[in-house]
Amino acid sequence: MELSQGYQHVFFIGIGGIGMSAIARWFNTNGYLTGGYDRTPTALTATLEEEGLEIIFEDSVGALPAAFTDPANTLVVFTPAIPKDSALLHYFRTNGFPVKKRSEILGLLAARMKTIAIAGTHGKTTTSSMTAHIVRSSGTNCAAFLGGITANYNSNFLVNEPEEDISRVICIVEADEFDRSFLTLFPHVAVVTSTDADHLDIYGNHNELLASFQGFADQIGREGTLFLKKGLSLQGPERTFSYGLGAGDYSAGNIRIENACFVFDIHTPDGAIEDIRLRTPGFHNVENAVAASAAALSVGIIPEQVREGRNTFKGGKRRFEYILEGESTYIDDYAHHPSEITAFLTSVKALYPDRRLTAVFQPHLFTRTRDFADEFAKSLALADTIYLLDIYPARELPIEGIDSEMLLNKIPAADKHLVTREDLLARIAASPPGLLVTIGAGDIDKLVSPIKTILQSSNIP
Repeated sequence: MELSQGYQHVFFIGIGGIGMSAIARWFNTNGYLTGGYDRTPTALTATLEEEGLEIIFEDSVGALPAAFTDPANTLVVFTPAIPKDSALLHYFRTNGFPVKKRSEILGLLAARMKTIAIAGTHGKTTTSSMTAHIVRSSGTNCAAFLGGITANYNSNFLVNEPEEDISRVICIVEADEFDRSFLTLFPHVAVVTSTDADHLDIYGNHNELLASFQGFADQIGREGTLFLKKGLSLQGPERTFSYGLGAGDYSAGNIRIENACFVFDIHTPDGAIEDIRLRTPGFHNVENAVAASAAALSVGIIPEQVREGRNTFKGGKRRFEYILEGESTYIDDYAHHPSEITAFLTSVKALYPDRRLTAVFQPHLFTRTRDFADEFAKSLALADTIYLLDIYPARELPIEGIDSEMLLNKIPAADKHLVTREDLLARIAASPPGLLVTIGAGDIDKLVSPIKTILQSSNIP
């Protein structure tokens, strides 16, 4: 399928997803009549509507706008997170509409440009956002399809300037391993940040996940470039480089903390880029910054532009996002895998060694909680006080015996509590913590505003 086949209208099933919305924005920006369906209104769907996209919130053919009912003129894009019994998906599939997965469309778009693809079970959103900002701030014509909202642009999508030869445009893509979506990409430059076991509900076991990452690496062109986190065992093209903290072909050195900010040097095969100041703290983000810088250098961004881009990157929504700083410091993060939680909490403790750390965690998926219960318990125990919310099910049905109480019982800590949202807010109001973090990939972000209000009120004399 080619995008030039004549479709003028595009309808997205699951348009409120962070990856789906980025692609929807590309079509809308490039002159297509664009709309979609999602289950519930959110801040992101409201922004899409403000941009002119028509969105419905009822999975019903009767709610479908007339503009998207002609199969000869309408391309349909869906996310695998949509239930298989979706009425809209069934209608489109049985009435002759071209129906494509999000990953297939992203692959078609990326194939037209010079693509940097960032993959990994964690770290890919921050790394791709960093890479996009470095490239964009250098003045290079680029597009980006990201898995998170960047603070610099308040968007998960960067549109390129018109270009007669589209192959000259740099395209930065977050390459998602879920449902093997990244196998639609054939990048010129790729980064793999991690291959930890995850999505075992899809892959079955870690070896199958690793095989999928190897398949992704195999799709890099012979003259392409692969950057691997030090210690990963994937096979890449001739131009394969490692990166890491203090080790690798590209590495961070002289790491120090100055005024609650990480400062470091990036060592490359061609020299050092000194005094990088990271406004998105964390040892894991130092590592992500090395990967993003290496990727940018590989497409011709010069070291001074890399430093400037790194030092002006403001971070992403829910990626070590400071909600409050001061007497009450409150940080929100999307971490939902044990390795991510360990990296996040370790970094918070390094920044604030003299403060007692309170962590609120919402587990994401019954299967992930089941598969990594012991690892979650160990990582959460890094906090001094732990509050657990109920598991966010997303696409899953409950699994007998798998719940937050089971996880709570495994955490080797004394000050741990299973709470409802209302109970949590009451506890924070009664005893405001000096250092608080909220963690999770579900809808825990809905608590950010009320928690912020409580903490702000507690600081008023």
